[in-house]
Amino acid sequence: MSEVEEPMRLVHLLRGLTVELDLFGAEFAAGNGLHPTDLRALIHLLDAARAGEVVTPGRLGEALRLNSAGTTGLVDRLERLGLIRRERDPQDRRRVRLLVEDRAMELGQGFFGGLIGDLLAAMRRFGPGELETAGRFLEAMTTVVAAARQGTREQRGGGATPARGSS
Repeated sequence: MSEVEEPMRLVHLLRGLTVELDLFGAEFAAGNGLHPTDLRALIHLLDAARAGEVVTPGRLGEALRLNSAGTTGLVDRLERLGLIRRERDPQDRRRVRLLVEDRAMELGQGFFGGLIGDLLAAMRRFGPGELETAGRFLEAMTTVVAAARQGTREQRGGGATPARGSS
């Protein structure tokens, strides 16, 4: 394979993985009466919790590129479903933070747990150095896509843009 063909093959493999993960997530969302934006919100909240970050409704809206009304509808819906809760921030009582309920984690584990186990099993076929390289590669690709997305957003004038059907 040429020097040009291999990178393009990897781009196509990344695209294929992205599509498969998106379809898998869509099955979870549909099976649990969620909109795909609901799933993105839960993932964002779980990732933030893992990183020790506080997420307010405003920050969630920014991350998902929702306007205020869309964010309120999303948070209300997830709270009604028992998947998240609003809580006063103990560091700043004026601020409300969003927390994922155990029910959401249990639903996610029940649906994604098998896939995660299979992914971990597949990773055992690779040595520590290969996994470290794969990790750096995926981080670099994620950074490039995030920068491109941010550039596209700035070209459109920035700000929270309501996503179609996202409320």
